[in-house]
Amino acid sequence: MKRLIVDKLIKWKNSDKTRQPLMLLGARQVGKTYILKQFAKEHYGQYIYVNFETNLSIAKEFDNDITPIKIIGLLEIVFEQKILPAKTLLIFDEIQSCERAITSLKYFAEDAPAYHIIAAGSLLGVTINREKYSFPVGKVTILRMYPMDFEEFLLALNKTALIHIIKESFISFSPLPNAIHSEALSLFRKYLIIGGMPEVVAEFIENNNTLTTSDIQQKILDSYTADMAKYAKDNEVVKIKACFDSIISQLAKENKKFQYKIAQRGGTASYFGFALEWLTSAGIALKCQHIFHGLIPPAAYIDLPNFKIYMNDTGLLMLKSQVPQQLILLDDQKSIGFKGAITENYIAAVLVGKGRSLWYWTSGNTAEIDFVIINETEVIPVEVKSGTHIKSRSLSVYCNKYNPPYSIRFSEKNFGFENNIKSIPLYAAFCL
Repeated sequence: MKRLIVDKLIKWKNSDKTRQPLMLLGARQVGKTYILKQFAKEHYGQYIYVNFETNLSIAKEFDNDITPIKIIGLLEIVFEQKILPAKTLLIFDEIQSCERAITSLKYFAEDAPAYHIIAAGSLLGVTINREKYSFPVGKVTILRMYPMDFEEFLLALNKTALIHIIKESFISFSPLPNAIHSEALSLFRKYLIIGGMPEVVAEFIENNNTLTTSDIQQKILDSYTADMAKYAKDNEVVKIKACFDSIISQLAKENKKFQYKIAQRGGTASYFGFALEWLTSAGIALKCQHIFHGLIPPAAYIDLPNFKIYMNDTGLLMLKSQVPQQLILLDDQKSIGFKGAITENYIAAVLVGKGRSLWYWTSGNTAEIDFVIINETEVIPVEVKSGTHIKSRSLSVYCNKYNPPYSIRFSEKNFGFENNIKSIPLYAAFCL
């Protein structure tokens, strides 16, 4: 399955003068290992793959000399293969399991920049924040990988023509023909259930059935729990799991602001602060920060104590919340309380995947804008609706206060532009 991150990997490969060792960060099962091996096969003459979780004998060798010349010599002997600068790609996977391997990247950057090396790991985001690790600050390029977005999902289904016409309508803001709009909505609803984990998508493609994917999704959720026990201290594991399990309840509230007391009675920021940081650093959860002014730059107006937490993948959220699939798949306006939360979570994941920071705005208890984004020099309000009923006064409150050049509303309605609101179908969010 094609992943759009390959374009960034190619750009890194070709950046001869500025290229540093690359660190690929991302949650477990987003497809890091697969895409790196595929990239190596297609763009290098050869590659060497080292998994530091499973190849303990090589990991142990990094306790000694970690200069590039010693590492290259070791790998050439172990793999019986000559390592050539710019022609052999070195892939260090699950590198968070080997502290000294992380440190070695500094010496590759300084002393052997001609060698191409990519490090990846499911818990790298957690590891690099630990004091005991000597992280090569300024000596590596960091790239983040996320679950497949809806465009990649369509590519996997060989729906390239549909992608093209969606992009054309996004540019012109002319409505799609009803038949095409309905097809796109139908596929989008399936995507909400399946999510973007590559193994889950592959299972759906093979069987064309959303009911057969749950076992794989559960396996991924179980692996997250296992990682909590493996990579966090004993006294932290319970807190991390409590925060993770509370995400469903947090999103089910009308006011989705994270409340520590929902994770545990009497819970406080000081008690759960690290747990939330762990989940976001691991790429499992997404944090959306509250801002109290819709002005440039939003980061200057962050209200630190208040934020929302989303999951990294709507498919995992669907399984964890146990929302019946038919309530998502049915083409009607039947309202369920959690459908809006799932849709909002979807847009949060899209924005993060596009490299955007997550912010939301409120005006006391009178109005709330789901997200705001920066477009050139303006802060644009973004409203998310799960169906075609789009009435809301919050957008009017924001626009009257800050007068943005336009607003964005995601819903199941077709493309349109009226009353200074760009109406974008939920399936077209990848066009941002």
